[in-house]
Amino acid sequence: MYVKLTPNITNYSFNGTVANFSDCSTSSVVWEWIYTVQPAYLALICILGIIGNTMVLCVFCLPKKRCTVPDIYLGNLAAADLIMILCLPFWFVTVINRLNWVFGAFLCRMVNVVIVMNLHCSILFLMLVSMDRYQALVNSLSSRKMRQTSSAKFICFGIWICGLLLSLPVMLFRTVQYIKEMNANICYLHFPSEEWKVIHNLIFSLTCFLLPALVITFCTYHMIKALRQNDMKKLSVERSEKAAVLVLIVLLAFFCCWVPYHIFKLLDILHFYNLLPGCLWEDVLDLGIQISAYLAYTNCCLNPILYVIVGKHFRRKAKDTFWQIIKHRKCAGQQNLYCMDRKIMSE
Repeated sequence: MYVKLTPNITNYSFNGTVANFSDCSTSSVVWEWIYTVQPAYLALICILGIIGNTMVLCVFCLPKKRCTVPDIYLGNLAAADLIMILCLPFWFVTVINRLNWVFGAFLCRMVNVVIVMNLHCSILFLMLVSMDRYQALVNSLSSRKMRQTSSAKFICFGIWICGLLLSLPVMLFRTVQYIKEMNANICYLHFPSEEWKVIHNLIFSLTCFLLPALVITFCTYHMIKALRQNDMKKLSVERSEKAAVLVLIVLLAFFCCWVPYHIFKLLDILHFYNLLPGCLWEDVLDLGIQISAYLAYTNCCLNPILYVIVGKHFRRKAKDTFWQIIKHRKCAGQQNLYCMDRKIMSE
């Protein structure tokens, strides 16, 4: 959660790292709008994200069948998105309280560590899903070792460790400070200097956007190229076109959710070095970073829809899981010979 605040009653500026006074003051109307819209949008993200990602995890985890490599990646993606979304209600309450953090210093640190960790993991799992689809479609013969379930589990474990390491700055520098001018306890990143903030933003943009975007774009281009080749006789023309459209939609959704946020972060760095001076830019960045951050979180709601639910494999697996649950409940209630025979045959 990014906190870059300019209170609506004073000229005090709280930029998320250190506290200082500024001659700029964002319009009170703008901040009233933020305080009104952000909680509603957060609630919508939480509801849709919890429902979608919980459904995905249930379909992948409940069946007794062995998971495939795509199932492992998509299951971890859903887990990362779900864990991150479950932490957003803390900020829902905070925004309603006009950014007054009421949960204490420990939760200020841990909640945001979990959010940043799973945000990194979610994007890296998206990259893995694209790489796996690329390998399955373009390099199906040469990538058999990489597409083994044991290798997939090891890679996923490495992604979780990587996400934890990338969240260390949040663990070290997140704190709660009472700001008299705002009459609130603010949970924010208190870096030793502004240069730390710039370095942190650059690393975040590199690991959370630039590198994954290049990999996903590369994989998407070659998948579409392969799907449109005439020598791919395994797929019909209609099916290949649908697959190509879905791949493009996934790519566009990723860029639409994340490009605005990283553009504003880049502009914020330029503003720090006075390359974009003036109160107008400060106000634009205050508002833009807030809005684009929530747009980025929306990607966690779209992931289960774009990557999983629209797929035939998932729908078939969901149907099988549903009927397994129905049959299990019938057998548990009836306990008749027919159900026992069906259970033995299924085993």
